[in-house]
Amino acid sequence: MSDPAAAPTTYFVDRPADIAGALGRLQAGVVGMDVERADSARYFRRAALVQVGAGESCVLLDAVRLDHLAALDVFLADRDVVLHALENDLEPLAVLGVEPLRVDDTAVAASVLGLPTGLGPLLTEVLGVELTDDKQRFQRADWEERPLPDDMAAYAAGDVVHLPRLWDALRERLEETGRTGWYEQELDAAIERSFDDRRDWTRVKGTARLSPDQRAVLREVWEERERLAREHDVAPNRLLHDDVLRDLSLDPPGTEQELVRRSPRRRRQLRAYAPDLLAAVERGTEAPPEPREASGHRWEPIHRDTYDALRRRRAEIAEELGIEAGVLCPSRPLWRAVAGEPVDADELCALAGMRPWQAELLAEPLWEVFQQVRIVGGANAEAADDDDGRATGA
Repeated sequence: MSDPAAAPTTYFVDRPADIAGALGRLQAGVVGMDVERADSARYFRRAALVQVGAGESCVLLDAVRLDHLAALDVFLADRDVVLHALENDLEPLAVLGVEPLRVDDTAVAASVLGLPTGLGPLLTEVLGVELTDDKQRFQRADWEERPLPDDMAAYAAGDVVHLPRLWDALRERLEETGRTGWYEQELDAAIERSFDDRRDWTRVKGTARLSPDQRAVLREVWEERERLAREHDVAPNRLLHDDVLRDLSLDPPGTEQELVRRSPRRRRQLRAYAPDLLAAVERGTEAPPEPREASGHRWEPIHRDTYDALRRRRAEIAEELGIEAGVLCPSRPLWRAVAGEPVDADELCALAGMRPWQAELLAEPLWEVFQQVRIVGGANAEAADDDDGRATGA
């Protein structure tokens, strides 16, 4: 095991003129990179610190004072960049003008190899490197604090300097196991997800149980909260928590004071936004009902049996491969596949949104299970009809 006390050499940079010189210390064609964010209370993703490292050296770029990192983008143009869980990093990097051309992701590689996807456990298992055991404290730390404390700088550097060597080891395993193609497809999907806007009012917990009239109120208040959150760069749940949104839709307040009282933890901040939010409540109560989402498909016991059987078969194959079942195919898309009443294996995989590597592994066995359940289910239904007929005749 490596000694966690042997911290990498760090170079903290907070002036544009010093960026290129500091990066020049990293004489490597492959570099690790990470972003420490400071946006938990903000609407927009924002970097507080950008780490670039290789070997025993790491450059820490102060994204609090540096609002553009063109020099870093130039530096990375002819280098391979290794990140861990890049879905958290690519958007805040793009805001700073950094869009690396060639990226790899050790978390994605680990997932298709059946290895731990957390960076600490992965480094320990693959390289014998142990990071600090106080990771949670640093994850909760204020990364906008300046001057940056030495222990936080060491932690930030430790997250990146081992990434190039870790990627080399994982790449070898991908090649040895024939899973490079799996990795490449998953990497492309992860990059695409990095820039997806997943905010949607229907994602508020409990929305499906609301009546159409209540859903109309929720939609209006959610959209107003989004507008205010964007305008003031406030995290939506910091402005008005989802639980309070749902409460407002169940029992709409009649006054601003009543609305503010619904959010005990945010009363002082909420008073400034109460008029706009109350107006949204009123618009929602007058708006046409928002119907519940429906698949247009009536679920029968045979559908549940089919879904359960597909999940079991998928889990068996995942276990044989030594990977998580959700990596092979998440459960929710299997619902869509069953609801779509596929006519063959290709359509089943398409309805589930499988990537080619997943379909190659799952098409034949899942379609076989699908047909078996339907045959048995159909036979049982026919037998039940015969029994009913005999009982009626008797």
